[in-house]
Amino acid sequence: MKTIQLLDKKFALSIPEEKILEKIALVADKINADLADKNPLFLAILNGSFIFAADLMKKINFPCQISFVKLASYHGTTSTNNVLELVGLNENLAGKTVVIVEDIVDSGLTMTKVIELLKSRGAEKILIATLLFKPSALQHDITLDYVALEIPNDFIVGYGLDYDGYGRNLKDIYTVI
Repeated sequence: MKTIQLLDKKFALSIPEEKILEKIALVADKINADLADKNPLFLAILNGSFIFAADLMKKINFPCQISFVKLASYHGTTSTNNVLELVGLNENLAGKTVVIVEDIVDSGLTMTKVIELLKSRGAEKILIATLLFKPSALQHDITLDYVALEIPNDFIVGYGLDYDGYGRNLKDIYTVI
């Protein structure tokens, strides 16, 4: 599909699944090289990162754990600039290496909140792996350790990302037109 309609918006194909999977494999290779002896906890941010986390984890080739936390900062196509923690984290993080697995980093607000939470729980080292990064939208001082794709500051859907709950199931990524 070249274009799709979700609710009141049209979207055009921007990143095909093949390119996404290729970039995820490169991220996994780097993580495998960097963290093979660290026994990290991967912390996937729901809902958007679930597909990225699943595809990434299939390529991690060392012992590790995965957990999930649900946060929200979007309403429709715009950020509310307020992160709400919806589902907590139960794992003991003292002395652990934690890899945050995120679908997209734009302003950096969500990552700032998650990093604060993990530090308060005693995480020894915190790394960030993101499928997508919007460099022109970044407003917070954070370091992204693993970035699959850099994209413009456009609203996108697909591959786990949504527009008011729709579009997460799309295998490709689409940009609003």
